[in-house]
Order: sequence, then structure tokens, then C-alpha cells
Amino acid sequence: MKPIRTWSRLFLVCTSLMTWPTLAPASDYEKCTSIISDSKRLACYDQITTQLRTVTASTADSEKLPTIKHPVAAAKNSILGKNWELDEDSKKGTFHFREYKPVYILPITSTNSTNEPPYSPAPDHSVLSPEASASTAVKFQLSFKTKVWEDILGDNGTLWFAYTQQSHWLLYNKDTSSPFRETNYEPEVIFSWRTDVELPGFQWRMLNLGLAHESNGRGLPRSRSWNRVYAQFGLEQGNLSLLVRPWVRLPEGIESDDNPDITRYLGDGDLLIKYKRGENIYSALGRYSLSGGRGAVQLDWGFPLSKTFKGYVQIFSGYGESLIDYNHKQTSIGLGVSFLDWW
Repeated sequence: MKPIRTWSRLFLVCTSLMTWPTLAPASDYEKCTSIISDSKRLACYDQITTQLRTVTASTADSEKLPTIKHPVAAAKNSILGKNWELDEDSKKGTFHFREYKPVYILPITSTNSTNEPPYSPAPDHSVLSPEASASTAVKFQLSFKTKVWEDILGDNGTLWFAYTQQSHWLLYNKDTSSPFRETNYEPEVIFSWRTDVELPGFQWRMLNLGLAHESNGRGLPRSRSWNRVYAQFGLEQGNLSLLVRPWVRLPEGIESDDNPDITRYLGDGDLLIKYKRGENIYSALGRYSLSGGRGAVQLDWGFPLSKTFKGYVQIFSGYGESLIDYNHKQTSIGLGVSFLDWW
């Protein structure tokens, strides 16, 4: 009978190790081992098994372990993920209009310096006489993007078309019949790639590669335009996001270049910081020229007014609030409303 007893003990112990998440104290097993009678000894082991199963079941029901989410999975609820449709649950298909840059109207925009007259070092691009201007005007911006191709490579890679239009309207200048002083048109083609790379303090969510054309659609001497290719890196941490965008201007011929020195004022790239706190949205845009040592800063604040509108405050300081003013430095402040919850 001794071999049978030995193997039966071994079997019960191994079964316990494989199936019980919590083992009984060693003294309980020793108590059973000291029992001479086979039937009573097995009954002792059975009793320990029953007690452990009861404890394990009650523990599992009463103590639910928290679910540990992978950082990438948690980021699927991110703002960048939603706005750029980076994740499966945010994809809406092609040719649906989505927010791109802020959409707003600022009925009151006041500047400390008007550009009279605007000029450019390109031949025949300098206005020779003062033109209509005003220290207070209306500024508004329209912007959208739409997806034209998704999942280009497997479940990643998206091609977007984006368009932004910004206008400066001299509404309060009645002497010149309230003309539009400047309107800038900026179409873009953007290839977006989901990255989801963990970095210290941030998650690198996406990489955008873009081609942008911007012009004011005017004839000489007020014509201004330029073309750029850029790479934009989108990083995120909670309600804070960073969009880092270096660019390279595409060269133009001497005869067709409206503004050969534009990068000395509008810079070699920009950094956009966005932060959301409750219903308030804050953003800061900065750009800088390594070759010219010039740049600009723009601060925006959106705050709740109603379910449809947000109050909107914008402060700009530096060069290039519009293309016609690319080489003119000014500080302006505007107050109005935003029509879309642009974040």
C-alpha cells in the first residue's frame, strides 16, 4: 500500500499547485499526512480542497482586479485620434468634412500698426501709394479637411485634402466702401500615418507629410504666394497636444517669385500647442526663422457661450498675420465667436 499512498499524495499536491491560486498553509498538509487511515487521510485532503475552492470563488467575486490598459489602447480615445481618424472606432470613411483649423469670426480686430503701403523686394511688387487701411477691422477664417483615401497600406495611411481661407475686411472704413483688404487661400494635400510610439512624457500619435500652397489671388503689385512641403509630428499627453511642423519652401523662378525673402519672416516651421480644460480651449502657435531671426506668436482662447458657439479671443504679435503683411511687424487683438468645437 505504501506506493499507492505515495503516488496519491503526489497527485493531490500537484493538482493543488496547478489549480489553486492560493495554497493552504503547510501545517494543514502535515496534519493530513500524519493520518494513518487511507480513507481518513483522503477525506482530510478533500476538506482542504473544498475550503480553498470556496475561498477562491468568493475572492474572485468580491475583489475585481482593475483592468490594465496598454498605453496605445488608452490613446485611442485621444483628441488627435478623433480629429485625424487614427483608430478604427473614429474612422468615418471618405469625403466627410471635418474640422481642420479653427473656424471663427472676429467682428473687432484692432492692430497697433497698419501696413501702408505693402512692399516686396521682387520687381514690380511694391505698392507706390498708400491704400485703404484701418486700425480696426473684421477678421474671419473658414477651414475644413476631408479624407479622400483611407487604409492605403493595410489599416494605416490616410490621404487628406484640406482648405483654409482667411479674410481681413475693412468693414468700418466707410470712406473706401468697406473693402476686403486681404484674403489668403491655402489648399493642402496631407498624407497621415499613425505611429503610436511611446516617448518620455508623451505619445507620438501620428506623422503628417504635406504639400501646401498659399496665395492671396491678387495681381501685381499686391500678388503674394509660396509653396511648401512639410512634416508634422503629432504628440499627445491627456488633454495636451503638440504639433511640431518643420517645412521647406519650394523654389521658384526669379520672374515668378512674388516674395523671395518670405522665409526670413514666416520662418522654417511652427509649433502648435493645444490644451483643453473643461469647456475652455487654449492654443499657442509660434514660428521662427533660423536665417532671418524673425517670427510670430499667436494665442487663442475659446470659451463656452452656448451649445453652438464659443467665445473667441485671439492675440497675434510678429510678422505675417496675412500674406500681404508677411514682412510687416504688428500686434493685434481680436474678439468674436467660433462656430465649431474645433477640438
